[in-house]
Formats: sequence, structure tokens, C-alpha cells
Amino acid sequence: MRYIVFDIETKMAPFSRGRLDVRELELTVVGVYDSQTSAYTAYLLDELPKLWPLIEQAELLIGFNSDSFDIPLLNRYYPGDLSKIRSLDILTEVYQALGRRIRLDTLARATLGRGKIGDGAKAGEWWENGKFDKVKEYCLEDVRLTKELYDYALAHGALKYKDLNQTKEIKIDTSGWNKNTAAPSMTHALPL
Repeated sequence: MRYIVFDIETKMAPFSRGRLDVRELELTVVGVYDSQTSAYTAYLLDELPKLWPLIEQAELLIGFNSDSFDIPLLNRYYPGDLSKIRSLDILTEVYQALGRRIRLDTLARATLGRGKIGDGAKAGEWWENGKFDKVKEYCLEDVRLTKELYDYALAHGALKYKDLNQTKEIKIDTSGWNKNTAAPSMTHALPL
């Protein structure tokens, strides 16, 4: 099964009533891991046409907070409908198992022994200051962390987090993660 692990970065945007509104954000970078080639690649906005064929060949899109943030935002740029491609949102899986959201950095530090190299606000600042390679590096590191959390959960049926300086385990049901449940996504993602 071919899967894509991805993350996106955006330009800084004003908060709308105290919340980030996906409709007001502008994409800057998409970081991707392709399971077929084991390659990590970053795509800028003008390079998105190179990304679409890769995504259309994927049987599964994997991200962190991707169902409510990354996919809806990326869908604004895509000529089809990315929500038609099967997705796995690791944050959603954690929420279903634990009943609350846990940050990517918190999961990565407890599970993998290392965390993020920045945050979304910092990435927006780097972009505004012309540090495009730094934003790509940051985005791809989030993709690596997400992929490694995916791999860890598959191998151990759990992820870890720290709560009050205690490492705790979240049991994750991964039994359906690697099942190929549909025809190749390309037949479902492009408009007819």
C-alpha cells in the first residue's frame, strides 16, 4: 500500500474571533514522505502541480491534525477533492483513544525521544523574513516525526506522552491502518 505522510505550513494570518480560520490562510510549503520511494520532499506553492500526481497515486494520506486543518487547506489549491482519498489523522486517533488532544511535540518527545524544531508561528515568521529553506526544513521535520509516530504505533499499538512528569501510554487500535480498502485514489480525487 502506497501512503503519503504530509504536513503544511502557512503564512501568518490574523485570528478570527480568537481562532485560526483555515479559509484565511495562505499555503507556503507542503512537506511529503512517499512510502514508495522513501523520499522526503518539500513543495512550494508554485510547485504544487508536481505534488498532485503523487497524492493521486496514494492509497492513504497520513498527517497530524490533517483532517481538520491540512486537508481542508490543501483542498483549496487542489483541482479535485482530497477528502475522497482515505486519510489517517494521528491526532484524531489519539483523541479517540484518550479523550483529549495531545500536541505533536508532546507525543514525539515521549515516544521518540526528540521533538519539534519550532512551531507554526515561528515558521510563519521565518517565511516573512525570507528564510524559505528554514521553513522547508521545519515542515519536513514535522513530516518525519509524524511518520515515525505512525511507525511506532504500528509496531507497538501505542504512543506515549508525558503528564505531570510521568510518561503514560495511549493504546491505539492500528488494525485498520494498513488495509487497502479502495481502488487507487486517483479515480476518486479528480473531478469528472
